[in-house]
Amino acid sequence: MSAGGAPVPPPPNPAVSFPAPRITLPAGPDILRTYSGAFVCLEILFGGLVWILVASSNVPLPLLQGWVMFVSVTAFIFSLLFLGVFLSGMVTQIDANWNFLDFAYHFTVFVFYFGAFLLEAAATSLHDLHCNTTASVQPLLSDNQYNINVAATIFAFMTTACYGCSLGLALRRWRP
Repeated sequence: MSAGGAPVPPPPNPAVSFPAPRITLPAGPDILRTYSGAFVCLEILFGGLVWILVASSNVPLPLLQGWVMFVSVTAFIFSLLFLGVFLSGMVTQIDANWNFLDFAYHFTVFVFYFGAFLLEAAATSLHDLHCNTTASVQPLLSDNQYNINVAATIFAFMTTACYGCSLGLALRRWRP
């Protein structure tokens, strides 16, 4: 009994009143039929190419390209996890505002990937820079490293553009 004489209702059972997750993307394989699912697949594909190309250039500028490797590998792994959560249907089991999480994830990765793209482009632009070795003056990047870095820069731009498109779609879903 409360002070007013009316009985106090029992607390709600959390298992019964558990709110549904907030998501507008389909769960399961149907996500692959959406633009967002297609962009995530392209992010994974192009992002994987970025870190494979940077690694195959033997990372001649570790200060610049180390960050590019970190961002591209981390984004690759998290995009795989993101897609896996949707493909497995776990988004319907986890109470979260998936529209906001989608937006926050793609915003964060877009900002980091844009920075990585700029660093990779800067590393590639140092092709003609010469460094002194004990024997002679040699270019900082060999022609093969330069060609690989050009390809990595192009794919970093394409990956950044895909994350930007995903960000725009996520913003539209989050703020209808």
